[in-house]
Amino acid sequence: MTMELNALIETLSVYAVPVLFAITVHEAAHGYAARFFGDPTAWQLGRITLNPLKHIDPVGTILIPVALAFATAGAFVFGYAKPVPVDFSALRRPKQDMIWVALAGPAANLIQALLWAIALLLFVSPGDGNSFFGAVCKAGILVNVVMFVFNLFPLPPMDGGRILVGLLPMQPAMAVARIEPYGFFIVLALLIAGVITELWMRPLMSITLRAIDLLLLPLR
Repeated sequence: MTMELNALIETLSVYAVPVLFAITVHEAAHGYAARFFGDPTAWQLGRITLNPLKHIDPVGTILIPVALAFATAGAFVFGYAKPVPVDFSALRRPKQDMIWVALAGPAANLIQALLWAIALLLFVSPGDGNSFFGAVCKAGILVNVVMFVFNLFPLPPMDGGRILVGLLPMQPAMAVARIEPYGFFIVLALLIAGVITELWMRPLMSITLRAIDLLLLPLR
């Protein structure tokens, strides 16, 4: 029991910094994109910041993930950050600009995954991949790829759902948008059932990791 607890604490220490960066930059990117396209709401509320305290939800970011990590010995972890407020009606072209605002968060995670991969390649020798910094870099890649793929799931209120609403013609877009009040519970149920993991996460994560590997070929 003590060994399992120590292993779990070590895992949490490795993932703490990557997770904080991942959620902070993700949410700040949404706010910055919204401001760029005409909605100053997040800026006025001080949410376009790299201060993680502004984006951490005590329950969703700390309590739920840590409790699940301990309860399942790290096998299943789920959490969420405090969403950046966006008034889509304030955007200059609400339907089109919604796509870019929603895409900004996952794009920020993809860039972070690439940067962690570059750090692993440049600053960690091949035989030292299990060092603490090497483990943190690997955690940074994994966390950001997970956030990138998961947030692109095409169901509101996920970023992918909002991108879908922006891309669809008006009538289908309105039908998809009406799912949003129930979307979180639908996504959670699909996640627990393993549907999202097997049919969405695993295939797209594999493609994303392969793409990152190909982008890094010139540095090898």
